Amino acid sequence: MRDLSYLKLLAREYPTVKAASGEIINLMAIRGLPKGTEYFFSDLHGEYEAFIHLLRSASGIIREKISETFGYLISDEDEIALANLIYYPERILRAMKRERGFSEDWQRITVYRLVRICKEVASKYTRSKVRKKMPPAFAYIIDELIHVDYNDENKKIYYDEIIHSIIDSKMGSEFIKALSELIQNLTIDNLHIIGDIFDRGPRADIIMEELMHFHDVDIQWGNHDISWMGAATGNLACICNVLRIAIRYNCFDVLEDGYGINLRPLSMFAARIYKDDACERFLPKILDENIYDAVDPGLAAKMHKAIAVMQFKVEGQITKRHPEYKMDSRLHITAINFEKGTVAIKGKEYKMLDMNLPTVDPKDPLKLTKEEEELLHTLCLSFRHSSLLHRHIKFIYSHGGMYRCCNSNLLYHGCIPMKENGEFDELSINGIIYSGKRMLDYIEDAVKMAYFLPDDDPSKEWYRDFMWYLWCGPKSPVYGKDNMATFENYFVADKAVAKENMNPYYKLSAKEELCDKILKEFGLPIEGSHIINGHVPVKLKDGESPIKGNGKLYVIDGGLSKSYQPKTGIAGYTLIFNSRHLALAEHKPYDRDHENTPKVTIVEKMKKRVMVADTDTGRELEIKIADLKELVAAYRGGIIKEKVE
Repeated sequence: MRDLSYLKLLAREYPTVKAASGEIINLMAIRGLPKGTEYFFSDLHGEYEAFIHLLRSASGIIREKISETFGYLISDEDEIALANLIYYPERILRAMKRERGFSEDWQRITVYRLVRICKEVASKYTRSKVRKKMPPAFAYIIDELIHVDYNDENKKIYYDEIIHSIIDSKMGSEFIKALSELIQNLTIDNLHIIGDIFDRGPRADIIMEELMHFHDVDIQWGNHDISWMGAATGNLACICNVLRIAIRYNCFDVLEDGYGINLRPLSMFAARIYKDDACERFLPKILDENIYDAVDPGLAAKMHKAIAVMQFKVEGQITKRHPEYKMDSRLHITAINFEKGTVAIKGKEYKMLDMNLPTVDPKDPLKLTKEEEELLHTLCLSFRHSSLLHRHIKFIYSHGGMYRCCNSNLLYHGCIPMKENGEFDELSINGIIYSGKRMLDYIEDAVKMAYFLPDDDPSKEWYRDFMWYLWCGPKSPVYGKDNMATFENYFVADKAVAKENMNPYYKLSAKEELCDKILKEFGLPIEGSHIINGHVPVKLKDGESPIKGNGKLYVIDGGLSKSYQPKTGIAGYTLIFNSRHLALAEHKPYDRDHENTPKVTIVEKMKKRVMVADTDTGRELEIKIADLKELVAAYRGGIIKEKVE
């Protein structure tokens, strides 16, 4: 008999033998269903329009369902029109009404087609689960329509009467919208974000709002997420970094309109300090136009340079505080020869492309001017007091982690740091050596400490500094490179000096035996398991493949960010795992005025159909069934009394 106190608590929810037995039957039925479809996205980088389109279209799967359901019964043009209606019901319905196409015949045909698609995507779920996802106002009607027997003439008449009543009562728009959103909701069962929601793209805040409204999502932290999380803790280097990247990519809207970060003090400071400096090395990359906060590119370049110089200073201060980081070789601002106009990097001198550094004291290059100190204090307060930013950061904490083991898949953003010989690399923290899974477990705890420790805790600063190390440190599993050449790219012409060498993981993990070693380290079976990570864009146009390690490793960063698409040739991947197969959806560069359905390719078929019983959820249900059986035995043995009304 299990712990009696626990069974008594369980009895509050299931007060009778009938209630407990009914739930056992229900859970056993659920275990016998096909597993839900999991979607894996990586490196969203603020590209909210592209991501929302992929989410609503289920990366092309909804279009596939339309083709499978209707075959040659409707034209390609009608298929595309129906798909767009499902993705964007409000926008399409407005257009139909404006163009006078919203006739009763169109509504009747559209409802019929949507019901057919809804029936198809609902087929793998229990009726009760589908009903829970339905909008309450239409739940009964939708339930009746998707379970109608088309062979029964009376039922067909009943079906037609329901449709007629909906249209006659002027509820067609609302009903079509409800069906479209239900189809979206049923197509993706679980959503996994393999890191890097932030930076480069225009509105990461809009992506975060979309994720917060999704029914089942988890996040594996990427280095760009860590940088924003560090900024939210008050880490000045992280604050400078997220501002620098946002300004570099002309993303003022996410800062000011999204998170309410007041940039006016920075713009005034930069305009005055660099008044006669064109700041040509710092002109922003304008991939997206700002809607709410248009900034002149010339002023943006000055702001960009100002925040970059402050970043190099505060990063240098952290490096000096932490010799254990072994990052002194990156203290480039202290290696500038102001008389010769050169900088020493790795024992070699290079000509500086820009020597107008009025706020840098050659005698103490890492010291902030009084005005810079005041400015950073103001910016820090802006980050610390942004309620929306902290709502998003808390969601990333509550739904995220360094890695996740899920249904025999190991998910992480960057890498598991390795040595050239294939052994796990070691990170020494306060005299303790961490590697492999133990390293990631420690880092996850440290990331939480950086944010949730009270500000008066004496260890808070150490953890806060460590957030910056995770952003760019040589042994950081979310970064995975030996160098971050930000300074070199701004100030040195020789591109060879800006080389960032990848951790040996990226070469070694292409071998199946190394993937097996990693899976074993995280307690996953070697047979049938996969590693899924992002971080490094797959250059498809150069012949690279997202599938490595003989099918054990999937790298799904294919360049959703516009800045990467010229290098990759595509716009990222979605990995789709349903009950029958694994599939890769290859994204097209997003264009809202054209058809954007990804190319979906099945890359691995399951040996047998995967049922809920085969998943982590199924194993949890098995435990609950065992508990309920114990409760039934306790009732029947008189150990616990039933509460019969």
